[in-house]
Amino acid sequence: MLQAAPRMTLVLGGARSGKSAHAEALIESCPPPWTYLATARAWDDEMRARIAIHRERRSGGWTTRDVPRDLAAAIRESPGPVLVDCLTLWLTNLMLEEADLAAASEDLAAACAGAAGPLVLVSNEVGLGIVPDNAMARAFRDAAGRLHQRLAREADRVVFVVAGLPMVVKPATGQGGEIG
Repeated sequence: MLQAAPRMTLVLGGARSGKSAHAEALIESCPPPWTYLATARAWDDEMRARIAIHRERRSGGWTTRDVPRDLAAAIRESPGPVLVDCLTLWLTNLMLEEADLAAASEDLAAACAGAAGPLVLVSNEVGLGIVPDNAMARAFRDAAGRLHQRLAREADRVVFVVAGLPMVVKPATGQGGEIG
């Protein structure tokens, strides 16, 4: 059963788990207009194709903003409802620019806490696999894990999507732990 998005929902899952489609449905349960904050950078043709598929899937009512780096400011500027997709690409962008990840993560958490309307954050759960074989990949995995924990504490609801099935890990107040 799909329910309307509470103030802040964190949607986690693996690659191709269905997390983005679930997040879009949560936001679309709210009245439009909806803001989509896209963090991906189109470095090659394959990534451009992935971005195009995401854009084509969304119906009318969406305004898409490309926000590869200053996500906190974009959240502060956006009237609700807002979908951020995805936090792991945002972290990648920051790491490639050698930004201060801790400061950026705290700024993001503060922006999320003050969001104008329903906010849904999408991110890849990267900590379920083996320990990466290089320092940068381990640093990325650790930064993502810390960010997820920080945002999960603040979120009203946390959903983990597996094989297209959304499992409520942290239900919003007054909601059961049902799937959906």
